[in-house]
Amino acid sequence: MAHGRIRAKIRRSSLYTFGCVHTPPTKGPHQLQGPGYSRMVYCNQPDIHTKKPLKYCSNYTSTTKYNIITFLPKSIFEQFRRVANLYFLLAAILSLTPISPFSAVSMIAPLAFVVGLSMAKEALEDWRRFIQDMKVNLRKASFHKKNGVFAYKPWMKIHVGDVVKVAKDEFFPADLLLLSSSYEDGICYVETMNLDGETNLKAKRALEVTLPLADDETFKDFTGTIRSEDPNPNLYTFVGNLEYDHHVYPLEPNQILLRDSKLRNTAYVYGVVVFTGKDSKVMQNSTKSPSKRSRIEKQMDKIIYILFTILVLISLISSLGFGVKTKLQMPEWWYLPPDTEGLYDPSRATVSGFYHLVTALILYGYLIPISLYVSIEVVKVLQALFINQDIHMYDEETGTPAQARTSNLNEELGQVDTILSDKTGTLTCNQMDFLKCSIAGTAYGKSCSEVEVAAAKKMAMVLDGHDSEISNNPMRNDSEISWNRRRDSCGSSEIELEAVIISKDDKYHQKSTIKGFSFEDNRLMHGNWSKEPNADMVLLFFRILAVCHTAIPELNEETGSYSYEAESPDEGSFLVAAREFGFEYYKRTQTSIFIRERDPSSEVLIEREFKLLNLLDFTSKRKRMSVIVRDEDGQILLMCKGADSIIFDRLSQNGRMFQEASTKHLNDYGEAGLRTLVLAYRKLDEAEYSAWNDEFLKAKTYSGSDREEMLEQVSDMMERDLILVGATAVEDKLQKGVPQCIDKLAQAGLKLWVLTGDKMETAINIGFACSLLRQGMKQICITANIDNSGENSKEETKRDTLAQITIASEMIKVEKDPHEAFALIIDGKTLTYALEDDLKHQFLNLAVNCASVICCRVSPKQKALVTRLVREGTGKTTLGIGDGANDVGMIQEADIGVGISGVEGMQAVMASDFSIAQFRFLERLLIVHGHWCYKRIAQMICYFFYKNIAFGLTLFYFEAFTGFSGQSVYDDWYMLLFNVVLTSLPVISLGVFNQDVSSEVCLQFPALYQQGPRNLFFDWYRIIGWMGNGLYCSLMVFFLTIIIFYEQAFRVGGQTGDMAVVGTAMFTSVIWAVNGQIALTMSHFTWIQHFLVWGSIGAWYVFLLLYGEISPTISGSAFQILVEALAPAPMYWFSTLLVTVACNLPYLVHISFHRSFNPMDHHIIQEMKYYKKDKEDRHMWRRERSKATQETKIGFSARVDAKIRHLKGKLNKKHSLVTLHASGSPR
Repeated sequence: MAHGRIRAKIRRSSLYTFGCVHTPPTKGPHQLQGPGYSRMVYCNQPDIHTKKPLKYCSNYTSTTKYNIITFLPKSIFEQFRRVANLYFLLAAILSLTPISPFSAVSMIAPLAFVVGLSMAKEALEDWRRFIQDMKVNLRKASFHKKNGVFAYKPWMKIHVGDVVKVAKDEFFPADLLLLSSSYEDGICYVETMNLDGETNLKAKRALEVTLPLADDETFKDFTGTIRSEDPNPNLYTFVGNLEYDHHVYPLEPNQILLRDSKLRNTAYVYGVVVFTGKDSKVMQNSTKSPSKRSRIEKQMDKIIYILFTILVLISLISSLGFGVKTKLQMPEWWYLPPDTEGLYDPSRATVSGFYHLVTALILYGYLIPISLYVSIEVVKVLQALFINQDIHMYDEETGTPAQARTSNLNEELGQVDTILSDKTGTLTCNQMDFLKCSIAGTAYGKSCSEVEVAAAKKMAMVLDGHDSEISNNPMRNDSEISWNRRRDSCGSSEIELEAVIISKDDKYHQKSTIKGFSFEDNRLMHGNWSKEPNADMVLLFFRILAVCHTAIPELNEETGSYSYEAESPDEGSFLVAAREFGFEYYKRTQTSIFIRERDPSSEVLIEREFKLLNLLDFTSKRKRMSVIVRDEDGQILLMCKGADSIIFDRLSQNGRMFQEASTKHLNDYGEAGLRTLVLAYRKLDEAEYSAWNDEFLKAKTYSGSDREEMLEQVSDMMERDLILVGATAVEDKLQKGVPQCIDKLAQAGLKLWVLTGDKMETAINIGFACSLLRQGMKQICITANIDNSGENSKEETKRDTLAQITIASEMIKVEKDPHEAFALIIDGKTLTYALEDDLKHQFLNLAVNCASVICCRVSPKQKALVTRLVREGTGKTTLGIGDGANDVGMIQEADIGVGISGVEGMQAVMASDFSIAQFRFLERLLIVHGHWCYKRIAQMICYFFYKNIAFGLTLFYFEAFTGFSGQSVYDDWYMLLFNVVLTSLPVISLGVFNQDVSSEVCLQFPALYQQGPRNLFFDWYRIIGWMGNGLYCSLMVFFLTIIIFYEQAFRVGGQTGDMAVVGTAMFTSVIWAVNGQIALTMSHFTWIQHFLVWGSIGAWYVFLLLYGEISPTISGSAFQILVEALAPAPMYWFSTLLVTVACNLPYLVHISFHRSFNPMDHHIIQEMKYYKKDKEDRHMWRRERSKATQETKIGFSARVDAKIRHLKGKLNKKHSLVTLHASGSPR
């Protein structure tokens, strides 16, 4: 475009809306003095900003934990903040001294291996994050090179002051000041879903003075200076001035284009870069990538502290014993050579005792398992691999599998208490479907919402005992099944419950679907509406849909049909519906709206023009929008649509004819989770309109601070005495399977909070659609009712917020009905005060006592702060899930962050710990994989401590028998192989393959999940029990072996066992005992587990055989020990059998008693599955399933339960009346 540009045909600013109207530039520039307003930007002179003092940060962004410089120090810190690694580092250092009982290599090599492997894993995971970051940083952006020439360079090379050109459907590479657009008046449309979750388009407008910057060449000599606020996280404010052409112009948020928002419905825009990289508002709202550790790992540190205390205690005992022996008895031991280093000098017994303390600390180090961490790392990586390969979490539409981006938190998935979720793109798929409507008191539309389908199937299962799982793929057709439940009471009591079941139908797949339109009712389709009793009202209803909006039509040249770029998705669905009903909106000019109406009788298209006189825009405060038009007959009409509470208050006396019927329909639509709006109209005469229009123009051109208030007052004057026409019901399409997933999570005992940038009405509608809200649930809406323009007003608002929280808390406290449910709904402004230090705990106490919590109009920073409050305030595990850049703070602040790989970029996924393609996969990720991973890791760690205590304490017992000499009863190679080979693989198989129940049973019995949040398998009772089991096992192994071999001839020649024989026999018993223990611990066996458990025992004998064949210079006293000494001796095999049985018999008795007299839920299910009760006794299986759900007040199950209670109440009431009537009638 060298000498001009193509201008868009629609000049959007000519529509008189509240948000987009030029006012005379009487307002002076902002007074930018003092701290916080030091930003200076020289437009089109980026070189100035590459040098101090105006050098600002680059546009490079990163979500990684490390970089090349920080990787070594940070990752080493991460490794050595683990207590066990710190201990072994100290032991490795001490192994370099003469007092070490082992060689330095044997201590340093395992530590280096464990730490190196963990660091490599961290590096690999962070490298993946780096690759994702670079995909964003290397996106191309068009910038002004020089002399009016534009070129491309990566986002990361964009500098402050650069002039950039952004085309339609591209993301903004930085925070820009809008200079001009493809529209002549400088308007552009922006989608901010990545910032605040909203899908509706927002209009931005350039300053009039920069509009001549119309094409590339006009920037050849362009210069200007911007002075503005410093970088800050507030998305909705901006204060600055532009000095251009010797004048200073004030800048507002309406001129700022934020990074990661997208240009829509505009061919291109020009802008100058104001904030880059970490200074941009979206990055200001992000938080640093935290180093997350699971609760089990933190508790594991406490166990290691206990073991370390035990280690120090027995080392002190050894040291004291050695000192006493050295002082009193060593002078009599003539066979010891003289001590030249003071290690056992009787004259310096205290020093010798201290040296022995160090020796003992190293010798008993096997109490603290160094291989525990590396084994856990291996197990977690394999668990993550299974999560990644789970076909049930693979999204076929996008080809996206689930991904465990970090494996450190696998077990945390099984301990989640609260889920904090974004709405748009996470729960919903950003699509509105016109489903039903009410016109003139008549309800139309036979299609069912997803909530109705799910609730109906649940009702069927409850009433008829239907045992099929609720399908995640509800399909619509017109089939309806009714269930009649009869109950005799005094001979004649009957209630009829009806539910709609939508089944799959091949015809449905053949039927062409229209995006945004799922309406099915022949009474209105194909012109049949003209045969309805109130055809004139139906006609008016369709015309309001086609005329009352701000959308712009776009012709698809391939199909010949029109699509619509609307400021809200509701409007888009209304226009699609109007088109399908025969009222197609196809053209808009500055002053007119054109529609094509299909004549019902002749099928001829008639073009109609409506002169657009005024447009009163929709705002969250007004909750309505209106257009004033003149039809072809010259009649002036006000057409209005808005919330029912607003419109009903503005109806005239003769306009309420259909209010009662419409209210009933609106309640039904709300119960079905549909979003509703009410349509009304009013006829105006010329004189009335002229007088009002004069007042409106005065208010519109007024430049004072109360301009908006004046506009609202004038608009309110006109939007009165309306006549009700009808209501619409659109379905905010939830992602596939969302209602079922939320219901299952609720049955598993999880709480769900929704944090969204949408306005309150939208959030409430989605709450109904997701069954977080339902009819009859008491809604607590906390909103800031006072203007907070001054300090006093802020204090008043804070006091008002506290008062609302206090009243709501009291209301919950005095509620007596156990089935009563409360929902808390709070907006972003009020949340600002609720999150302050002196209010946040009262707010949290209120929130946790509510069944559901919805926070609307929240900024990304507030999402993170709410998440932190829940995490720190409750002390329980939180999970944050979202799909956009606005969710990154929440995802990183939560204990577990889950990113949804949506269509709007990968920012959430890059910052997450786990990623899934759709929200519904969260059900399987938590209830199946979370449950498994928690129990596996918990059992694995408990077993690890058990086996190391059982093994390590035998060293202490032996040293006490040998005068605390520091002598080990085991060969060095035995000790090296114990954790590395002989017991490591079975414990890994326990952590990877063990299952208490199958995945199908996990989903059928969701209450099993509560074993994780309640920490039943890693509480101190169980931990101490396992440690006690290890203590008992060590006593049995040592003393039984010693008793059997002590002064006993065990070979044919009468030889007694030496230290090598006793040590080897004792070690054999340890191997059998601990591997037998893990076999008893496992609930589920595969051939892999059998191979690893019994193979480990076999590997010990193979090693012993091969090791005994090696030269005595290497094998020492173990030369030929198996072949010549142990294998021929029956006592060796007898002792192994006796010790193994003695070690494991108490545990076998314990679990048998526990299963018989105090079984846990999974014990009962295992037994039922073993006896095939799920197939042979379906009634028992259903009864147990009904018990295995946590009592919940959200989800469609709660909705069905409430419905059943209501029907039972009606039945009881009817029964009472019948009984009363029977007793009062004459005999």
